[in-house]
Amino acid sequence: MEYKFIIANFQYDKHIGLIQLNRPKELNALNLELMLEIKDAIKRMDDDENIRVIIITGNRKAFAAGADIKQMAGKSAIDMLKIDQFTTWDQIRKTKKPLIASVSGFALGGGHELVMLCDMVIASDTAKFGQPEIKIGVMPGAGGTQRLPRAVGKVRAMEMVLTGDFIDAKTAESWGLVNKVVPEELCLSEALKMARKIAEMSPIAVQLAKESVLKAFDQPLQEALYFERKNFYILFSTEDQKEGMKAFVEKRKANFTGD
Repeated sequence: MEYKFIIANFQYDKHIGLIQLNRPKELNALNLELMLEIKDAIKRMDDDENIRVIIITGNRKAFAAGADIKQMAGKSAIDMLKIDQFTTWDQIRKTKKPLIASVSGFALGGGHELVMLCDMVIASDTAKFGQPEIKIGVMPGAGGTQRLPRAVGKVRAMEMVLTGDFIDAKTAESWGLVNKVVPEELCLSEALKMARKIAEMSPIAVQLAKESVLKAFDQPLQEALYFERKNFYILFSTEDQKEGMKAFVEKRKANFTGD
């Protein structure tokens, strides 16, 4: 498939796919078409057995500076219900493979919500995060009022959502929104370094581990613990489990094949 608003590299590195948002004049504002392209590329990468980790990035000025306001400004409530744009986000949320965001410049509104949809985040020292929807008379609608409090707590989420103020990368790191802050020129390479480390692990174990971590946010503790235990037991039916434990005993590096 040819993409208009993203660049998708299915062989960016061994076992790693890269999706780059590509609306530079609009600071990668998230219109409906771009989100559909992201969903399609992620789905194809998720189904590709050679790909084990997916990196999502933007450009130096912006990861994504928000939703495309021009596309929404004239819509009615019924129009928005019919468009049902957040179905795309729900489908991205179901991605089995790890998603790593590499963020430089602005990650605002929907852009920040897309970052929070990822599993890990490497930010450059130029990154700015925020939920400024309140300044145009609306509120976050793609998870900003739900994922943000889970990441930073109620009072900080309230501050970001109700004032619309931005925070810098170091603040985002100290609040638990990003894994690591690096110089801008190292942002993508640092995300790649993390992706390579994960790609060396058993793909099945990574998938089930990611699934289990996400359950911590969706279910009460006892139900989530039961889910974790079930996934743990399932892994003992894989060849990778046999290889991993044998390699440990033999004091060598494991060679995981995904079987």
